[in-house]
Amino acid sequence: MMKLLRPSYQTQKEGIAMSRNIGRRWLLAGLACILGCGIAANHAAGLEAAAELEAKEKKDDGGASPSVEAVPSSAVTDDDIIKFINEQIRKGWSDAEITPSPAATDNEWCRRLFLDVLGRVPSVAELEKFLTDKTKNKRALLVDRLVDSDEYVEEYARNWTTIWTNILIGRPKSDRDEARDMVDRDGMQQYLRRSFLTNKPYDKLVFELVSATGANKPGEEGYNGAVNFLLDNLQEKAATATAKTARFFLGLQVQCTQCHNHPFNDWKQDQFWGMNAFFRQTKALRTFQGREIASVRLENEDFAGEGNSGDVRDAEIYYELRNGEMRVAYPTFVDGTAINKSGYADEVNRRLELAKLVTKSEYLGKSIVNRMWAHFLGYGFTKPIDDLGPHNAPSHPDLIEYLGVQFSGHEHDLRRLIRWITLSEAYSLSSRFGGKTAKNKSDDPTLGVKPLFSHFYIRQMQAEQLYESLLMATEAHKTRGSYEDQEKTKRDWLRQFTLAFGTDEGDDATTFNGTIPQALMMFNGELVKQATSAEKGTFLYEMATRNLRPGDRINYLYLAALARKASNNEMGIANRLLVLRGGNVGAAMQDIWWALLNSNEFILIH
Repeated sequence: MMKLLRPSYQTQKEGIAMSRNIGRRWLLAGLACILGCGIAANHAAGLEAAAELEAKEKKDDGGASPSVEAVPSSAVTDDDIIKFINEQIRKGWSDAEITPSPAATDNEWCRRLFLDVLGRVPSVAELEKFLTDKTKNKRALLVDRLVDSDEYVEEYARNWTTIWTNILIGRPKSDRDEARDMVDRDGMQQYLRRSFLTNKPYDKLVFELVSATGANKPGEEGYNGAVNFLLDNLQEKAATATAKTARFFLGLQVQCTQCHNHPFNDWKQDQFWGMNAFFRQTKALRTFQGREIASVRLENEDFAGEGNSGDVRDAEIYYELRNGEMRVAYPTFVDGTAINKSGYADEVNRRLELAKLVTKSEYLGKSIVNRMWAHFLGYGFTKPIDDLGPHNAPSHPDLIEYLGVQFSGHEHDLRRLIRWITLSEAYSLSSRFGGKTAKNKSDDPTLGVKPLFSHFYIRQMQAEQLYESLLMATEAHKTRGSYEDQEKTKRDWLRQFTLAFGTDEGDDATTFNGTIPQALMMFNGELVKQATSAEKGTFLYEMATRNLRPGDRINYLYLAALARKASNNEMGIANRLLVLRGGNVGAAMQDIWWALLNSNEFILIH
């Protein structure tokens, strides 16, 4: 068993014998093992069955699924849609001859819902309120409270602003010089926050992001925070803007055809450049103060084309085939819809026309359904989630088609989509394999098979979720400053995990993925140091001095971190730690709290 050493910042109590110190460390290691070993064993159990399921999938691929009538109607209720989701997921279990895991406990379900919807663990008060509620439909009521009540609207908007800011412009980077940056993060966040506060329809949100013009910073004349999405993606003839617009909002990987036809399907090179032509009127205009960028505006200007004809009403672009032959392209959507060839901005606003085409596309609904399903269930219907191309068959084709149409038919309401997903049977299941009765060990997408959602897939918290959860668990959220101050503090903390380089598609990469930087931060980083401090005025000090029985103190720590009470075994270890600490309640609670925050059970969504 690996020893878990206490961080160097905590001074050991003088006079404790070496034997006690070693014994305490072994108890901490034992506690950490109890908290984490069950989750690890659950994943390992799927190795034997995965090959069998993969073979069955290949055998069954020959038969196409029956088509599903997916006609949106005001008569189609949320319950109808949730019922259809459950039927389609159960059909997948039946076809694979597996049965699902049992339902998650109320504790587990409540914790995962808070993490997924609000980006943090529930407080002990929130958890106990839910657990003691005897209402039959209390889960539906909690979902409604989190997504559509004045009590949580600010937190809801904060979390989804964070998620979409990271999608659209990436996380804060450790080496980024914001004074020379084209993108204003505050401007992007303010626009998104206002959108989520008012539950702006998703199609309108996308329309504004694709067609936006104006200044990027709050307070500037003509401010429009939506411009920040495209501002830093116009390099290399807007190739990145083309790729990200198609990926994020249509779920199509057109960048694969930038230099050649797609090797595995019918996507052609001209489809990338036809999409790219929509962005050629777009210009980023910068204003400087010395060497620093004072402001940036995104505007549309006349585009004369890349040829020598000088005919702006026939504003073409050129691209090169692999054999060196040059071809011409005009603004043409991925489905073949072409618009007026004119480059005059007052005659044809190309990005405005693109925004219309994107928001009317059948892929808009399917792509956001796939993204949101992956957010809540750990995997989408395709892998990757932003590749709905003809070569990448979804795991549940009828379901993604149906949900895409219903989402579009129900006013592109993101809160309603969240309700459908979180109240589905798949979201309600335990993360543990079902054992001998369930027979679902083969349902393990980490081994390459398509997800069947017969149990809840374990995944690690995002760095932002950990940050907010530590504040909530230690009740530090009660003394936070303004929204702007909160975001700046969080942003500075997040920089330590974002790498200076990104992926080939211009996305950022992060070290918050179980690597050494994350482990060091959790062991002795400043945030964890503050979270486990027992100084006067801290969470642990209040817990140690509160008039509670020892067992109640321990259970409170477990509820705050893990949304459950301590087991008999864990309670026994905690009591032995108190003895080894010579009766020092504060020091013993520091040990236990540190072990809880460093456990798999805390860091994982399960």
